[in-house]
Amino acid sequence: MASPLEGIKVIDMTEVQSGPSCTQMLAWFGAEVIKIERPGGGDPTRHELLDMPGLDGLYYLQLNSNKRSMGLNVKTAQGKEILTKLLKDADVFVENLHPGAAAELGFSWDEVHKINPRIVYGSITGFDENSPYANVKCYEPIAQCAGGAASTTGWWTGEHALPTQSGAALGDSNTGMHLLIGLLAALLQRDKTGQGQWVRQSMQASVLNLCRVKLRDQQILEHTGRLTNYPQYPNDRFGDSVPRSGNIEGGGVLGWCYKCKGWETDSNAYVYIVIQNEPKSFALFCQGIGKPEWVTDPKFNTAEARDKVKEEIYAEIEKFTIDKDKKDVVATLSKYGVPCGPVLSMKEIENDASLRQNGTIVEVPQIERGSYLTVGMPMKFSDFTPQIKGAPLLGQDTDPILKSLGYSDEEIVQLRDAQVVA
Repeated sequence: MASPLEGIKVIDMTEVQSGPSCTQMLAWFGAEVIKIERPGGGDPTRHELLDMPGLDGLYYLQLNSNKRSMGLNVKTAQGKEILTKLLKDADVFVENLHPGAAAELGFSWDEVHKINPRIVYGSITGFDENSPYANVKCYEPIAQCAGGAASTTGWWTGEHALPTQSGAALGDSNTGMHLLIGLLAALLQRDKTGQGQWVRQSMQASVLNLCRVKLRDQQILEHTGRLTNYPQYPNDRFGDSVPRSGNIEGGGVLGWCYKCKGWETDSNAYVYIVIQNEPKSFALFCQGIGKPEWVTDPKFNTAEARDKVKEEIYAEIEKFTIDKDKKDVVATLSKYGVPCGPVLSMKEIENDASLRQNGTIVEVPQIERGSYLTVGMPMKFSDFTPQIKGAPLLGQDTDPILKSLGYSDEEIVQLRDAQVVA
């Protein structure tokens, strides 16, 4: 099988999660990805949240497989010269340094475009360049707060009714995937024009892109003064912005998370169930939970009526689920075409045989460690399956990369002694 990006060379000057998630996917697609790392330390995630002292951390390993590592001090004149040589025949350059850092080093878009007019240049920033926060250093939870996710996530009443970030990396890996889409599109355009371009992706914009339905809800609220599918309707007052909404489905149908057998000791003994609005689907749902009388009861048999008695409906459904195993609930309701699914813990996901079989969870061999688990290629191709390899040790590929640029063994020793490379 030919890899989709075979023959594409990527210079990766990214750290932590947002940038590395993007460049790792490029590597999985078959590109040669050269990760530029600071001598002496490298990517900070090598040393964070360690489970095996003295070895690279899982945080680093899960975001940098299939890459090559070059220890290079790009603040030195010789380091800049080496990076310039690498860029001259590269196809993609990616950076997620703090605002203005690439320009300070002499590798802004304008400078790199002069070095290689065909190169596609990718940048990740916290905020877009015209934002009042353009120079603010951004982390995952900051992006979720600024992109609309936190203000609309969490519980709407009680002591914990505060803006809440998602456990999913909406600011980091999500931004990396957004940039990936832009880079691939720019490569296709380059084939037509012969010119590379600068693809900029802010963390705020990528979070907001996943919150577009909340922008929909904001406009509905402004036009009608209420959001009928939210828990606040019909008994509570709405303010002037989209509120936090707990576990609602969010798409105009009733959806909620219900306790199942064992919930007292298992914090994930829950199932999510959606009630579809179509009369036929609703009738099948009623059969599934043993409430056939709801089909003809005007209190329940229309979507508008159900919105007004949501809490009662939720309570009745939980009477059905609470003494059953979550997977049995799914098996039962699925026979009636009811959209539903179990809440799976990370331990359950880690040990799910089907996820191992289809390559969503992959065991990867790793130098010194033996192996580790990671999330594999999320999309599946009919004629391509990536071979996911281990992540490189710091500077593991420095010497062969320098030799490919024409440096002799003696020159490499001199560069190392001068702490230009590692």
